[in-house]
Amino acid sequence: MSKIRVLVTGASGQIGYMTFKRLLEQPDRYEVYGLDVNQAPSERVPGSWNLDLPGDRFSVCDLSDFEAVRAAVESMDVVAHLGADPEGDEWDSVLQNNIIGTYNVFESARLAGVKRIVAASSIMVSQGHRELEPYKAMTERRMDDIPDEFQMISPDIPARPTGIYGASKVWSESLARVYSDTHGISCICIRIGQVERDRPRPRQGADIYVSQRDIVQVIEKSINASADVRFDVFYGMSNNDYRWVDIDHARDVIGFIPQDRAENDHAYDSPAS
Repeated sequence: MSKIRVLVTGASGQIGYMTFKRLLEQPDRYEVYGLDVNQAPSERVPGSWNLDLPGDRFSVCDLSDFEAVRAAVESMDVVAHLGADPEGDEWDSVLQNNIIGTYNVFESARLAGVKRIVAASSIMVSQGHRELEPYKAMTERRMDDIPDEFQMISPDIPARPTGIYGASKVWSESLARVYSDTHGISCICIRIGQVERDRPRPRQGADIYVSQRDIVQVIEKSINASADVRFDVFYGMSNNDYRWVDIDHARDVIGFIPQDRAENDHAYDSPAS
């Protein structure tokens, strides 16, 4: 079986670095390449991690530089597009990194004949739902206000971003649909939850938490998804007690089974009785 040639954008960032590391540890399965504005790991990467990123497999460039992105994507089977502005506070940065940069990746993939793009979306696409009941009650752990039965937020429910970062991720999902339907590229978008660098963490994020190994699992399973998965959207989330998004769809389609839950990983306080 031939190796899968994978380019990881944002390879020096937290999620990109974890993914790059995981794939690099399986040389019999993957030939992995990285791309980022710097080769040195970002401050979001735990200092204890020590991964020597090979220079001949790493492109140092900005996602807004189309020609540089085009060169990096050439001859790849899969692009794991994990690069973006993670803060999303300034429009100019969101425009260059999340809008123009994402277009450059998708268009370069089309020109290079890439078979699949696995694109990082975000829970921020659905953040507005978190501010509505009963999801707000789950976030705040108001036990008496959580009904016995309610509808989980699934990818089929309309997006509800609350800022330009989330809106840019809605756009990237729409772009993925265009490149799947129009150009025949298999496109999988992952709405990534809150990934923490260290533990324990504040209780407020327990509902949207995803462990490091769970997010890497869903990314790798998306890379290896069946060829008949032409377009899909999954929530990348651990199996948290107060989770309000659907992860069953990812289990059914790609076999994603979270290994963790926020309440185990973080020593959150129990809700008041």
